[in-house]
Amino acid sequence: MTASDGSPSFTLAYVPGVTPGKWARIWDERSPEVPLNLVQVSAAEAAGVVRDGDADAALLRFPTDRTGLHAIPLYTETTVVVVPKDHVVAAAEEVSPDDLADDIVLHPLDDTLDWEQPPGRPAIERPATTAAAIELVAAGVGLLVVPQSLARLHHRKDLTHRPLADVPQSSVALSWLEGETTDLMEQFIGIVRGRTVNSTRGRPPTLPKSKRPAGDAKKPATRKPTGGNRRSGAPKGGKRGKPRRRS
Repeated sequence: MTASDGSPSFTLAYVPGVTPGKWARIWDERSPEVPLNLVQVSAAEAAGVVRDGDADAALLRFPTDRTGLHAIPLYTETTVVVVPKDHVVAAAEEVSPDDLADDIVLHPLDDTLDWEQPPGRPAIERPATTAAAIELVAAGVGLLVVPQSLARLHHRKDLTHRPLADVPQSSVALSWLEGETTDLMEQFIGIVRGRTVNSTRGRPPTLPKSKRPAGDAKKPATRKPTGGNRRSGAPKGGKRGKPRRRS
């Protein structure tokens, strides 16, 4: 993308719970002349902002519609259940779906987990957002199953979370338009994949020898004098002697 003044820039969208700060710092260190713009979007919007050209790339969650998009999976998150601190589940190190069979488990409309059947008993209404569901958990209305980063994002002192085994997990991926793998996109791919600044891909181009700045031109070699060691105009091959006296 280009900024309003015509200079290049790179816009990265990211979904809640994903923290692109480390990668953004590396970008700023390597390419301070190209601004990196971070834009938070909902999980449902992430793929669309890339297709519409409102972002060069997005850090989004699977499952999602990948039509027309490249995607590099980055990591898979642990799924956890969020509960009040005084709930019986809080005493366990890990729980299973069977442990939640008697509880109401909230299923917000922005849920990112690919359920065939969520655990527990369904609520009468689905909360509109994960944030709204967290408030209901705090009010004692039910429990909530989310990727661990979302539990941390919505942390409250009166709530805790525990890993939930044998349930779907959310994967985070870097996604961008097919056919739009620009030099800047390659540079960001290199950063998230941990490439060093001197790796082959994303390395700044080097100038060919003919394009070197004048200051880098090689100095002409100094020619060594030929004909032996000459001193003070002495003839080649001998020493100057004293003149002979005439008798």
